[in-house]
Amino acid sequence: MTDRAGRHAAARDPAETLILPAQQRVLGDGAGLPEPPARPAAGRHANGNGKGGAAGPDTAASVREPAAAEPQEVAPAADQRPWSADGASKLRLVWVYPDLLSTYGDRGNLLVLCRRARLRGIEVEATEVNSDQRVPAHGDIYLLGGGEDLPQILAAKRLSNDGGLEAAVGRGAVVFAVCAGYQLVGHRFGGVEGEPVSGLGLLDITSGRGERRGVGELVADADPALGLPRLSGFENHQGVTTIGPGARPLATLTHGVGNGDGTEGAYAGKVLGTYMHGPALARNPGLADLLLSWAAGPLPPLDPADEQWAARLRAERLDHVS
Repeated sequence: MTDRAGRHAAARDPAETLILPAQQRVLGDGAGLPEPPARPAAGRHANGNGKGGAAGPDTAASVREPAAAEPQEVAPAADQRPWSADGASKLRLVWVYPDLLSTYGDRGNLLVLCRRARLRGIEVEATEVNSDQRVPAHGDIYLLGGGEDLPQILAAKRLSNDGGLEAAVGRGAVVFAVCAGYQLVGHRFGGVEGEPVSGLGLLDITSGRGERRGVGELVADADPALGLPRLSGFENHQGVTTIGPGARPLATLTHGVGNGDGTEGAYAGKVLGTYMHGPALARNPGLADLLLSWAAGPLPPLDPADEQWAARLRAERLDHVS
């Protein structure tokens, strides 16, 4: 949850913008997810109509994907590995509500997953689903970004009514949720005036509005069970998150605010949330690979030459805090 009066970064560099409002957009090669049935929008969405706000660091340009090709129907080869639980031949990434939830470079998380999968020879099908569309239930990895209070509330209501994300989690899909997205996958979060707003209940967390705002660099040591190196991100929120018995903290803070209790983020099963922007997966390629492995199984290591830029970014940001 970011500034209620802040703009949610709709005014991005045109070269980075691939969203076509009110139309499901498929990025990359291969066949796209089926076009959802048309349905009326439940009110006007906040697509950059707020007052100007500060933007955080955005490193997505370093992992920019090639321009999208026209979708084509491609029959999978007989020996092609089934990446998905239902036997699909491509790893299906779904960016949920980029028109409402996309601040501080969160689109970079989608780009990083696409790139790191393709470097390993995994075919990827990436789809952006706006808030006036149905969320497909047959994706493999779902991404939610940050947003201001009103877009966050609208996103929670529409996702609850839609049911697609909940169905996807029920069939074992991976969810990576950032900031406002992290809060809304929990049971409750704080509204515009701090009033409780119902979330999706996909993660055993409860969030509200704290007394101090967390703005700046965040560094945390990941839960040893995840086997990840130190995490680095950028946070801008006033949320306080309590983790219930059905989830575990993603990490223990060494710098920053995070959940407000010395921990950062939370996870349970294949649902993982964090307050880290940056974008988080550009700064933390190990976390990106963890999400990919939850969807596609064990991953081979990458050529060290392909890791140079990620390593330089990590070193730069961690050195900045130390």
